[in-house]
Amino acid sequence: MRLLKVATCNLNQWAMDFDCNMKNIKESISRAKESGAVIRLGPELEITGYGCEDHFLELDTVNHAWDCLKELLLGDWTDGILCSFGMPIIKGSERYNCQVLCLNRKIVMIRPKMWLANDGNYRELRWFTAWKQKDFLDDFLLPSDISESLSQTTVPFGYGYIQFLDTAVAAEVCEELFSPMPPHAELALNGVEVFMNASGSHHQLRKLDIRLRAFIGATHTRGGVYMYSNHQGCDGGRLYYDGCSCVVVNGDVVAQGSQFSLKDVEMVVAQVDLDAVASLRGSISSFQEQASCKPKVPAVSVPYKLCESFKLQMLLSSPLKIQYHSPEEEIAFGPGCWLWDYLRRSGASGFLLPLSGGADSSSVAAIVGCMCQLVVKEVANGDEQVKADAIRIGHYADGQFPTDSKEFAKRIFYTVYMGTENSSDATRNRAKILAEEVGSWHLDVSIDGVISALLSLFQTLTGKRPRYKVDGGSNIENLGLQNIQARIRMVLAFMLASLLPWVHSKPGFYLVLGSSNVDEGLRGYLTKYDCSSADINPIGSISKQDLRSFLKWAAVHLGYSSLAEVEAAPPTAELEPIRSNYSQLDEVDMGMTYEELSVYGRMRKIFRCGPVSMFKNLCYKWGTKLTPVEIGDKVKHFFKYYSINRHKMTVLTPSYHAESYSPEDNRFDLRQFLYNARWPYQFRKIDQLVKELNGDSVAISDKGEIANVRSADGGMGVVAAGSGNPSAGF
Repeated sequence: MRLLKVATCNLNQWAMDFDCNMKNIKESISRAKESGAVIRLGPELEITGYGCEDHFLELDTVNHAWDCLKELLLGDWTDGILCSFGMPIIKGSERYNCQVLCLNRKIVMIRPKMWLANDGNYRELRWFTAWKQKDFLDDFLLPSDISESLSQTTVPFGYGYIQFLDTAVAAEVCEELFSPMPPHAELALNGVEVFMNASGSHHQLRKLDIRLRAFIGATHTRGGVYMYSNHQGCDGGRLYYDGCSCVVVNGDVVAQGSQFSLKDVEMVVAQVDLDAVASLRGSISSFQEQASCKPKVPAVSVPYKLCESFKLQMLLSSPLKIQYHSPEEEIAFGPGCWLWDYLRRSGASGFLLPLSGGADSSSVAAIVGCMCQLVVKEVANGDEQVKADAIRIGHYADGQFPTDSKEFAKRIFYTVYMGTENSSDATRNRAKILAEEVGSWHLDVSIDGVISALLSLFQTLTGKRPRYKVDGGSNIENLGLQNIQARIRMVLAFMLASLLPWVHSKPGFYLVLGSSNVDEGLRGYLTKYDCSSADINPIGSISKQDLRSFLKWAAVHLGYSSLAEVEAAPPTAELEPIRSNYSQLDEVDMGMTYEELSVYGRMRKIFRCGPVSMFKNLCYKWGTKLTPVEIGDKVKHFFKYYSINRHKMTVLTPSYHAESYSPEDNRFDLRQFLYNARWPYQFRKIDQLVKELNGDSVAISDKGEIANVRSADGGMGVVAAGSGNPSAGF
């Protein structure tokens, strides 16, 4: 037997905070050594933090990373343990995203990333160059101060692996695993048994299974030990990196870390027998044949042993049942952990939430309540960093610290119900009860006086006073009156967030939380600079359907029973007067349901459909119940209001990223914000197709549920079917 103990980790790094990052790196190495591991893997770009973005273009960032690496190598951190550190490196005129493999105070080799993540949330080609040479290892001249300190002039640089006396080890960096021809396939044929994947992978609802299946697939048919390390936390942006570092052996997960956690460092250790890898490979004829004619990958020889022989005191890691969270748990824990990182790192003293009693703001309140529960739990479990942060933020004194989540919430969470003459007693009471369940400091205020003062000012200036539509006013008047209410709430929220701590003799300021969901952003069903404008928004990339499921889950599992009533209530903005024959409803206002919005969103973003291709695919999806005319009208209605309101996405509050069809304009969904909202060419094409399809008749006869048709010439196709799948888009 060749016994090998390996350690990987989840690290909560912070972009550009080198002190924080070095503290976590050193802690992870210390724990790896304490466990007896001889390989320690950290996440991608762990020294700088993954999310430095344009800071990677600064020479300071690269130089600071070298200084940190030098500090690690001059100490005893790498004595007796192979460590892989992620950092940017400039070679010649190019900047590379690299893994630096170190052992016994020397750099063994530098492995630049070959396939860069450059879609969705990722822009690595903006900052890095992909390494393209595969046939040789280049000599990299170390910076002079590093060279002098280490007594090492050059280092092998490029694609290759390390050949030890008893095994071979190689790096595969994040995106490379998911490329069409991943390096691990070729490396396995060259005898590499241990793969180290340093990653910077963000959380997205229902995504984890895709990642784990990739690790399993990498070793299931070709054998190997696959180590995976990831960041975990908010490192300064919209993404939450969701950890789940793990070790996979021959297709079996033998060690798995948490997906969501408040810990800064979490170690995942496994003890494996490399003879199991060799045995599997020797039993697969096709592997043997392909290995006999493989392309040769360059290697660095290191006369050092990593493995131990058979020793009964060293127990081997066994296959585990993979741990997955439900989408409802993901909504609670992901944004909850993200909010905690943002709060403790921003210098703020807490959060303020305009709580309307509706589904969206109630979801945010529940997530903050979940965050408070997580903090109290970690303090009880002995996490000193969480405890120190909680004492500082909650302003505890005399040795006190949080022991009750509701008491902690009272210190760091304000909620405010900002009612008007259009508000109902039902929403007011739901907000009050939920605030009591969570523990927030709750305020109930009427803003009618402020609205009336503004309308009087407008009347003085213009001689006219607008009326609601139900009172005989025009659409313009009706919309203007709704916007006044919405924007007053935003102004008051920021005023309260900045001054309430002063009123209560607390230092600092509060962060205003937004609560618009991804579907409302896509449709533009929000007022520009209303309460959707905030400091951060934990649900801005979560669909209404997922939020409603979350509310039902949270009513039971978080202990906020009033959320069941919130979920059951029809969504309403309560910006128009309530009459016996009229009550404002969101889906009526929008002219589409939230379920339809999710379908439009997935088709537009995930499946890259313009108006015409969306119409064609929806004819397959809805053709048994709607006519082509009706489908065409729905598509036109969506694209009209999507394009009219696209400008609102340019000022969208920074939101936790959780959904593949997010319309977030900052980096994820890059499109113009000035459209010809009539879409004359595209809509004319739709009209032509409707005419050809005899548009007043249902296009497809209903022979049972079309989604279940399995014949070669039946069914709705990949795009139409995928538009209803919440897991689409990974």
